[in-house]
Amino acid sequence: MNKIQEKLKEKGTLFVDGAWGTMMQNAGLKPGECPELWNLEHPEKVYEIAKAYADLGVDMVETNSFGATRFKLGNFGLEDKVFEINKAAAGLTKRALSEDQIVLGSVGPTGKILMMGDVTEEELYDGFAEQAKGLEAGGADAAIVETMTALDEALIAVKAVRENTDMEIVASFTFELTGAGEFRTMMGNRPVEAISAVIAEGVSIVGTNCGNGLERMIPIIEEIRAEFKDVPILVNANAGMPHLHDGKTVFPESPEEMAGFIPKIMDVGANIIGGCCGTTPEHIVKMMNAAKE
Repeated sequence: MNKIQEKLKEKGTLFVDGAWGTMMQNAGLKPGECPELWNLEHPEKVYEIAKAYADLGVDMVETNSFGATRFKLGNFGLEDKVFEINKAAAGLTKRALSEDQIVLGSVGPTGKILMMGDVTEEELYDGFAEQAKGLEAGGADAAIVETMTALDEALIAVKAVRENTDMEIVASFTFELTGAGEFRTMMGNRPVEAISAVIAEGVSIVGTNCGNGLERMIPIIEEIRAEFKDVPILVNANAGMPHLHDGKTVFPESPEEMAGFIPKIMDVGANIIGGCCGTTPEHIVKMMNAAKE
């Protein structure tokens, strides 16, 4: 299944949805509550978020499954509902989309660190495989292994998806600017190093998300594109660099400000564009409009 690749050939540039966490908080998600449990307990609210993005005309909408592995769901006593929650997440997004829009199954990090002995490779693999099977059963066309900061975990997640489903795979990392002026993952990997490794594992689309606003994504995309001339690159940026204000996390960039970076983002080589933390349908539609100008 290569629906994303086919749509890229047709359109050249694709758009994805924006933040889920921000939208769920706006819909009433409380601090400390399990977002993924909403797929079972508040399905209409999850559907409405997916529909809000789908109605913009984006090409892909993610699922509410970012933390839906046994590891994170286990913190809420929900480790026995992994398949059910992921299947529901994909089904709700699928119901909100038209036939030509793509369901992108969100697979986030587990919070476990292999090198610290928190988990074994086999346990990680089984956990990601369980999640991926649920997403595919619910109708996900592709999986996005996203917000990854540990290359070993990302590779295990990719392998689990590839070996247990027929879903197309996107792999996206979070890079931070170091004091030396380089972008690296939390575990020290440069963009080209991380991207090379997941491509070798069978990933067809790569990218970067979270951690940065669109302006800081530009040099990351440039670095990746300089090495990989043809691979599709996804960028899902935060609405600017977050900061605390009165005890709350604030994302400063307006829809208009984010839209202002779209021409440059496209110029340096991004093929798939969306939003991460702090972005809303308003951000996405402004960005889509900027791409048409």
